Amino acid sequence: MNTKTLLRYIMAVALLATCVLATSCHSNEQNYKAAYDKAMDKYKTGIGAETYDRIQAEKVRPNTVINGDSVRLVRMYANVYDDSTTIAKPYNVVVAEFTQQFNAKTMRDRLRTEDHLPSYVLFGGNERKYYVIASGFDDKESAAFFLKETDKKLKTKVLVPRAWILNRL
Repeated sequence: MNTKTLLRYIMAVALLATCVLATSCHSNEQNYKAAYDKAMDKYKTGIGAETYDRIQAEKVRPNTVINGDSVRLVRMYANVYDDSTTIAKPYNVVVAEFTQQFNAKTMRDRLRTEDHLPSYVLFGGNERKYYVIASGFDDKESAAFFLKETDKKLKTKVLVPRAWILNRL
């Protein structure tokens, strides 16, 4: 066998091996379905629907008493999104929370035009969400009073189970 024939033979074997490896390593619908089923089994055996419901209820549960009223007050780091940082106050009444910035900006604009509120958007927290603030306050007592009156003051529907106060750190 001469050198050219041997080189062609080696190249053909290498090309065949590359084709076999390339076709056997790609993901297909069956692989995705198997991974999804495995993740769902882990979810069902791990946290469960009942535990998830308890976690969601705990998020809404009042946990602070201000002026004799039980309110949900959450302390977190949050930054002002696309507005001047000077408008943000330490205590903020949250009326909606979104994962998409477009939705948060739209809600903020509705609060500004329909309800004539100095609303703005904060971004942050562990869940990395956009929090729509109806109004901000320098003290928690004023925020709690506004929170108590949100149903009467707002024409726009509150998009969280219950409005709450975000204490911006």
